[in-house]
Amino acid sequence: MEHIESTPVILVPGRLLVVDDHADGADILGELLREEGYEVSIAYDAPTAIELARQFQPTIALVDLALPQMDGYELARHLRDRVAGLQFVAVSGYGDPADLQKSAAAGFHAHLGKPLDFDKLVMVLDELRPSARKIAPV
Repeated sequence: MEHIESTPVILVPGRLLVVDDHADGADILGELLREEGYEVSIAYDAPTAIELARQFQPTIALVDLALPQMDGYELARHLRDRVAGLQFVAVSGYGDPADLQKSAAAGFHAHLGKPLDFDKLVMVLDELRPSARKIAPV
């Protein structure tokens, strides 16, 4: 029988852009997501998020809807024009049925309330992420 060597692979869960004007919360969420294996970039305002998205090319954006300067809905419109295939998760203290309908109508793939249930977020991310890419270890 012929021996076939296999190259170990690393599954890359994806690149996440976290946008929240509450810096401490964004930083903690970013660290937790990194522990799950995600590449994470964090922005505390919409203009920074737009610039980071252009450079970082995330696969999923976690967007606080109540941002100063530009709300999360408007930010999503800007990001959608700049990053092909980007998926959006609303993270908001607003969670009544009208808010859920508004985020769905704006193209958000999921709407999670604050305080954030991290296990539920991971489940949503697992559902949204594109097929994990396999890359050879460095």
